[in-house]
Amino acid sequence: MLKYANPTLFLGLVARLVPWLAGLTVLTLAIGLWGAFFTAPADYQQGETVRIMYIHVPAAWLSTFCYASMTASALGTLVWRHPLADAAQKAAAPIGAGFTFICLVTGSLWGKPMWGTWWVWDARLTSVLVLFVLYLGLIALWRTIEEPSRAARAAAILTLVGVVNLPIIKFSVDWWNTLHQPASVFRLGGPTIAPSMLWPLLVMALGFTFLFLTLHLLATRNEILRRRVRRLSIQAASGGTSGAPAHRLSATGAAP
Repeated sequence: MLKYANPTLFLGLVARLVPWLAGLTVLTLAIGLWGAFFTAPADYQQGETVRIMYIHVPAAWLSTFCYASMTASALGTLVWRHPLADAAQKAAAPIGAGFTFICLVTGSLWGKPMWGTWWVWDARLTSVLVLFVLYLGLIALWRTIEEPSRAARAAAILTLVGVVNLPIIKFSVDWWNTLHQPASVFRLGGPTIAPSMLWPLLVMALGFTFLFLTLHLLATRNEILRRRVRRLSIQAASGGTSGAPAHRLSATGAAP
């Protein structure tokens, strides 16, 4: 797989993978939504509002998964100098911010009928909000620093500093007394969700994962192409500038 560090080979890989990933995304999301709204029963306490779970939980999982992938890319930038690591990290940030925003909004919609309020400064909610702010800060950092290598190093360092928030998000419901329910799927004692509700949730999570991979590959491809255009524009501008004085000198020398 190291050969795909070459941008040209990577672009070819993207062209082959994206149609398959897009098809899998549509298929799994269609099956998951059908299961969530037509097969899974309503909860005996939460009623129909429990169906928000099938969007909220996969979005929450992908918000942290996306940041974890950005952390790996940050290490690739700082430690291994991988030529595509920065492009992959930069491409993932808006996608992660989108998943985190969906998580926060659906959580608020779910919390209103359950808790009687749109928002509480709960440990889980607050740490996810910090994650959203981190995404926005990284996006702003890339836009603020014009020189790509400096922006890449600064963003990689900030990403590695922010990764400490991921275990806080994961274990906040265990470390503090929070309103948010504890883990009910990935736990030592096994899932506590009924199978009729669990399988649509897992299929939706798989569909969100395929969606992330599709969007990430496309965004990374666009970032590579954008950098190529930028490099060619700089070369063309420098070539035109260096050629202008010579042209003026020859014109001056030709004058009587």
